[in-house]
Amino acid sequence: MSNSAAIQSVRGMRTILPPESEKLAQLSTLVHEILSGFAYQPWSLPLLEKTALFQRTIGEETDIVAKEMYTFADRKGESLSLRPEATAGVVRAMIQEGLLQQPQRLFVEGPMFRYERPQKDRYRQFTQISVEAFGYASPALDVELMLIGDALFSRLGVREQVSLEINSIGQLDERRAYQADLVAYLTQHKDQLDDDSIRRLETNPLRILDSKNAQVQAVLEGAPLLEDALGEESRQHFKDVCAMLDALGVAYVINPRLVRGLDYYNHSVFEWTTQALGAQGTVCAGGRYDGLVEQLGGKPTPAAGFAFGIDRILSLAEQAKPFSPPTPLVYAIALESAQQTTVLSLCQSIRQAVPSARVVFHPEVQGMKSQMKKADRSGAHFALIVGEGEAAEGNVTMKNLTDGSQHTVAQADVVAWLNTQRA
Repeated sequence: MSNSAAIQSVRGMRTILPPESEKLAQLSTLVHEILSGFAYQPWSLPLLEKTALFQRTIGEETDIVAKEMYTFADRKGESLSLRPEATAGVVRAMIQEGLLQQPQRLFVEGPMFRYERPQKDRYRQFTQISVEAFGYASPALDVELMLIGDALFSRLGVREQVSLEINSIGQLDERRAYQADLVAYLTQHKDQLDDDSIRRLETNPLRILDSKNAQVQAVLEGAPLLEDALGEESRQHFKDVCAMLDALGVAYVINPRLVRGLDYYNHSVFEWTTQALGAQGTVCAGGRYDGLVEQLGGKPTPAAGFAFGIDRILSLAEQAKPFSPPTPLVYAIALESAQQTTVLSLCQSIRQAVPSARVVFHPEVQGMKSQMKKADRSGAHFALIVGEGEAAEGNVTMKNLTDGSQHTVAQADVVAWLNTQRA
């Protein structure tokens, strides 16, 4: 094999280029702004965790742990995994850093890794934002998390394209009683279940309720309902959630088939779904997980959160086109090498005076016609030009690339002149 053969990227892991990278950066900025408004603080977690962390939280029998994690032994033989999600790492850090003494609101943004079949908006390395809150047992927290989603989709201009689906999965003992009834019912109809549902019948029966198989859904029409197994406390918690959403004018749909398959979840679960992105309709999912901290060795702590992949949110947002690549304010040109230092200095002055301004300096000396073509292609509002004549007189030529007008401006007055044009 030739050593000169080009090396390709790992399947399912992509290079993100402009303009998409610019739009993702703008989306990330918007999300941070919204979360800051709700007083959630950013955390940064390791990409690598001990494999046991995910085995204890997600479960060894789940597809994520059994089939999708990137797991390897380090040089000392310890099993490590690239994180497939953030919540387990957040709880590990909460316990390790002794942060359970007071309530916490936080979010984590960064790459996650899952070995699954790549498809549109689903990659083996993907960016996810996970929003978590600890120390609050009130149903008002559940509603606050839903309000964050409502704010995000409203700001993106796609609120009418998404639906908030909610349900109560009660407490663990209630779910176990319901699960026994569900298994008994489904066993009677086992010949109508698909292979995936038959497997889950032994490992995680509640997840059968999530099946997208039409024949399985037809069987489930006659299945017992989880809500019938809920006790008074669980019913009241969910009733309070619904009442607050009603009072706040947040539209929602109660989906009795919406569940979570892990024991540490309880009470409210919710998803934001859309029909605008094809079969993969869920764009954000969350719920309350009061049992997770204790499961990982911490003191019992109420907790809730949600997560979403940034790629799917951007695909949805693109329907309203809230983001566009930023255009430069100035494209700066030196016609001769002797003027390059002057032009660089002027660029610095503009950037310092107007930090939000994007200023492009062309570092090569080329003919005027060639450089002006590049200035036009850049989308800049103005071309700043310094040639021998301008340099001798301490001036610049400022050309408006929209209407073609030209202005001679003293170098010392460039920033002030730009401010008058931008006013």
